[in-house]
Amino acid sequence: MSRRTADVRFVTPMAARTVQQLPEGDEWLYEVKWDGYRALLLKQGSRVELRSRNDKDLTPMYPAVAKAAATLNAEQAVIDGEIVALDAQGRPSFQALQHRSSHPAHRIRLYAFDVLHLNGHDLTPQPLSSRRKHLSKLLGAGDLIRESRALPGSAAEVLRAVQAAGIEGVIAKRKDSAYQPGERSEDWRKLKLDRQQEFVVGGYRPAGPKDLDALLVGVYEADRLLFAGKVRAGFTPHIRRELLGKLRPLNSPACPFANLPDERQGRWGSGITAQDMAEMQWVKPQLVVQVRFVEWTATGRLRHAVFLGLRADKQAREVHHES
Repeated sequence: MSRRTADVRFVTPMAARTVQQLPEGDEWLYEVKWDGYRALLLKQGSRVELRSRNDKDLTPMYPAVAKAAATLNAEQAVIDGEIVALDAQGRPSFQALQHRSSHPAHRIRLYAFDVLHLNGHDLTPQPLSSRRKHLSKLLGAGDLIRESRALPGSAAEVLRAVQAAGIEGVIAKRKDSAYQPGERSEDWRKLKLDRQQEFVVGGYRPAGPKDLDALLVGVYEADRLLFAGKVRAGFTPHIRRELLGKLRPLNSPACPFANLPDERQGRWGSGITAQDMAEMQWVKPQLVVQVRFVEWTATGRLRHAVFLGLRADKQAREVHHES
C-alpha cells in the first residue's frame, strides 16, 4: 500500500490525450472507451456519493449504483469509472443514458477502471498495474459495478475487435503510469472511432414560437468561442422542448461567436452570413452538448452534425477542438 491518508475526497479525474493511432508495445494496456458519464465513486463507510468530472452530484440520478457501492468490500474507497446505459448486446448508448424513459430496456452500469484511495491509503502514486489489482479484489463479481477489463491482443487486434463490436473507441494506458488528478497526460491516450465530441451552444434558429430548427455550436480557442456549425439532426419533439426550456433563460442579444458573420454560406451550407444572423437567437454560452459528425472541413466547420445529448458533466470553457 501507499502512504496513509484519512481523506476520501473528490479529485478532478485524470484525462487522456486524443490520438490518431494507438501506441504499440508491452508497456501499454487497452480498454474500451465507454460512451457515458465519467464519474468518481466516493465511499466512506455506508455513505456513498457519485460525482461527475466537474464535481456535480450524480447520486440521485443513479440510486441503484450507489446502493450497490455501499456493499463493496471496503470501508473507504475512491473509484474512477464511467456510468453507461447498455443495450441487450452490451453496447453503450449515450442517447439512452440521456433519455432513459425512452429506452427502458437499457441497463445502467458503472464500469470502473481505477481506484485512487482504499481504506485510508492514497494509491495514486502507484503504477496502474498495481492499482488495477486492488480494483479487481475490491469489485469482485458484481453486476451493477463492473471492472472495465483490459482488452487482450495487440493494438491492431484490439482495434479490429472494437470496430466490429460498434464501440466508440479505445483508451491506451501505460501500465506503470501514476494517477495524475486533473492532468491530460501522454500516459493515457484515446482513439475515437466514431467522430464525436462536446460543443458549446451559442445560439439557435427558432422554428416558430415553440420549436427550434437548429443549434449553433462552437468550441473555445483560448478565450474566443469559434462557431463550428449548425446541428439540425438527432432531435425528437421531446428533445426540442427540453432544449428550448434550457436555452430560453440564456437568451442574449449579442452573438457570442468571435468568427461570425461569414462572407458566404459555404459549400455545405454551414456558414452564417450577416443576413442570416437576423434569424438567429443568441444565448449565453453555458450549455454543452455531445455531437456526432462526419468530419471537420478545411474551413473548420462540421459536416453532417447529429445531436446526441446534453453534457451536464462538462463546463463550457473546457470545450476545445479535438483533433
